[in-house]
Formats: sequence, C-alpha cells, structure tokens
Amino acid sequence: MSTITESVNVTVPIRTAYDQWTRFETFPRFMDGVEEIRRIDDTTLRWTTRVAGVVREFDARITERRPDERVAWKSLDGPTHAGVVTFHRLDETTTRVTAQLEIDPAGFAAKAGDRLGALTHRVRGDLRRFKKFVESRGAQAGAQADVQADVQAGGAGPAGPAPDRR
Repeated sequence: MSTITESVNVTVPIRTAYDQWTRFETFPRFMDGVEEIRRIDDTTLRWTTRVAGVVREFDARITERRPDERVAWKSLDGPTHAGVVTFHRLDETTTRVTAQLEIDPAGFAAKAGDRLGALTHRVRGDLRRFKKFVESRGAQAGAQADVQADVQAGGAGPAGPAPDRR
C-alpha cells in the first residue's frame, strides 16, 4: 500500500469547498482519468476510470461524512484504496483541502508508476484542478446555477440529494 498526502488552499469559504467536493458527479471535471461517477445510494458510488487506456469500474463506499470537516471512503471492489479529504478553515474566504489516500497499485505498470511518483503527481494535479474549478464557480452562485440547469433538464442536480448536514 502507498500513502499519498497532498494539500491545496482554495479561496472559497469552507462550506463552499465541502459542498463542491461532495458533488461527486463533478469529479470528471477536475480529476484526471475519472470518466464518470454515479451515485448508487446515499453511501455508495460507482466509478468509471480510464488510465493509460485501461477502463476500470468499481464501487466505493463513503464511510464517514462530517460537513465542513471531512469525507472518508474505501473501495468495495476493483483497485484497493481508501482515503479521507479534510477541510480546514484558514479564514473566512480560504480553506485548506487535504487529501490522504492509501492505494494498492494493481499490476506491474501501476507499481512502477507508483515508485516513480506518478500517483502523487496525479493527486497533486487533481487538487490544483479542484482549486481552479471551485474558485472559478464563486462562493455559491456557480454551484447553484449548475443545480438549476440540471433540474430544468430533468435531473436531480449534479450530486443527487443535498449533502448530508448531520
């Protein structure tokens, strides 16, 4: 197993960062190699990824959700991985987002890539793209506009049910 920890500071309030991160269906907009994420139920997500031309599908379960603090998950099948993303309020408009992942790279090529730092580089790039994505959307206006457009098109919003606020 490899452990990867990367952080990025985003210039949005903590609520905005958390809400956007828990809109899992938007991950393909900023995560390299993620083609689709579908919500199966309140805690299960179906991922479709394409890495080096290889398409993989797997399910992951959200194991912990604390609004404005953390989201944790583990894979149920496919590539073995687990992780947690935490949100730390730096000030009213700035949030540190930290991703910590434990990944068991499958296959020789994946293990070689892991030893060369490819997985760390990918996570770092995903967080940088998340920063650009969430900051470009504004505090809440961008996310709300996407929800309204999706509902008008007959959907339930980009993330299905509203984020858990327990």
